Amino acid sequence: MKPTSIIASRVSRSFILWLAGLCAFCAAAPGKIARPVQPQQRPNILFAIADDWAYGYAGAYGNRWVKTPAFDRVARDGVLFTRAYTPNAKCAPSRAIILTGRNSWQLEEAANHIPFFPSKFKTWAEALGEHGYFTGLTAKGWEPGVANDAGGKPRQMAGKPFNQRKAETPAKGIENNDYAANFEDFLNAAPKGQPWSFWYGALEPHRAYEYGSGSAKGGKKLSDINRVPGFWPDTEAVRHDMLDYAFEIEHFDQHLARMLTLLEQRGQLDNTIVIVTSDHGMPFPRAKGQAYDASNHVPLAVMWKRGIKASGGMSGRTVDDYVSFADFAPTLVELAGLKWNQTGMQPTVGRSLKDILFSGKSGRVNPRRDHVLVGKERHDIGRPNDVGYPIRGIVKNDMLYLHNYETERWPAGNPETGYLNCDGGATKTEILQARREGRDQRYWMLAFGKRPAEELYDLTNDPDCLNNLANDPAYRVRKMGLKQQSERELRAQGDPRMFGKGYIFDRYVYANPEQRNFYERFRRGEKVKAFWVNDSDFEKEPVK
Repeated sequence: MKPTSIIASRVSRSFILWLAGLCAFCAAAPGKIARPVQPQQRPNILFAIADDWAYGYAGAYGNRWVKTPAFDRVARDGVLFTRAYTPNAKCAPSRAIILTGRNSWQLEEAANHIPFFPSKFKTWAEALGEHGYFTGLTAKGWEPGVANDAGGKPRQMAGKPFNQRKAETPAKGIENNDYAANFEDFLNAAPKGQPWSFWYGALEPHRAYEYGSGSAKGGKKLSDINRVPGFWPDTEAVRHDMLDYAFEIEHFDQHLARMLTLLEQRGQLDNTIVIVTSDHGMPFPRAKGQAYDASNHVPLAVMWKRGIKASGGMSGRTVDDYVSFADFAPTLVELAGLKWNQTGMQPTVGRSLKDILFSGKSGRVNPRRDHVLVGKERHDIGRPNDVGYPIRGIVKNDMLYLHNYETERWPAGNPETGYLNCDGGATKTEILQARREGRDQRYWMLAFGKRPAEELYDLTNDPDCLNNLANDPAYRVRKMGLKQQSERELRAQGDPRMFGKGYIFDRYVYANPEQRNFYERFRRGEKVKAFWVNDSDFEKEPVK
């Protein structure tokens, strides 16, 4: 079945430290004082982040129908991570974690999607800009939301915008920003000899997609897909949706390839830390905006030819340690030659990845990196009073434990307002139509149905999180251990929800006034916009 209309939105230490006051004497010319040794060049930073790109959809992870030669090159010449996670699977809170080094439940309003970002939380890009770095970005930095300083002036959370250059797009729904050309403009503007940091924030593979573009324009076949996740029906419409998604990932990767070539041509690639990742999982039901492995598990590769290779390590390593987005900020601050207390940033819960990058090891490198915390508060609106769907959880040694705090609420948003915490598209349409027509309700239950208070999944044997083990007596001890550990760490991090104050997240004002109080206004018959879903997503009959 074809979908209804698609939405239209969208490391050697010596190379990172400043050496000051160091003089050397020339042995070949006694009595002559040699010139002072110049400070070693601090590394440049290229942080490339796709929008809604899930783990596994890249050649480096063995996927044969998503072509990502640039990502694969970074992985081959650097380190490929297999267990990188965002603690919160929605754009604004996930990016806030990356930029601050704090988990979303430590960021007040910024725990939510489309919030007012608190001025007291500084980003690593702002801190680097204050300490000698030239910083810039193209397209999507921290957003959506409002981020002003204490005086009300808009902040450049990830750097100065470079967005002037445009290009023809290969398909409808793909952004016309010429990301690579804008990166070239940034390089041209960077003062000679000054280290720089650039945030490449693509808007792909965020929806909307041109239906059938993956096959018609990308040359892909439905049969190329070796596996459809078990929480979606395996239909022609769903497979087309997946191929269209792949086509947009490849667009992101093609611009990354051009950026790497630019750096090579300018002789800057060797001393540039290249980080390639995504903010969260794919914009499909039961993925983005939820807390399953498909929601929080993301691709990650890091390359720094001069730094990582100079440490004596091997290139092309694959690391299985658990990595959180909170680890990026302390990593980049340290590799830029700064100490955290120099930055003026709030304390971080993240841990620098320097130990992994310089280790020269593959597999599990640091035994202490055996888990990450995950969770969420309010994402997109669509419930009475704009309340969220709070979750806290932990992923440890391939077990995922989740605690759902408000089980009477709809996890993806209320049916009558279009399940607003799930982007509209072919797969969502297929699942909704199957339930309405009485053909199949299983996938609707998995994606949109109400959930129990506790969920537990064995990710080794059940990566799609279909078999909830929370009530299985054989897993009782393991479940309690995960629950207790997550709550202990959340209390130590000051999570208000652990102290009976989780209600504050629902009281924070939704930053977009046009969509605020969406549920009540919709019920009154007002014309409120929800451009990220299809008109057909709104249920016309009550759903129990």
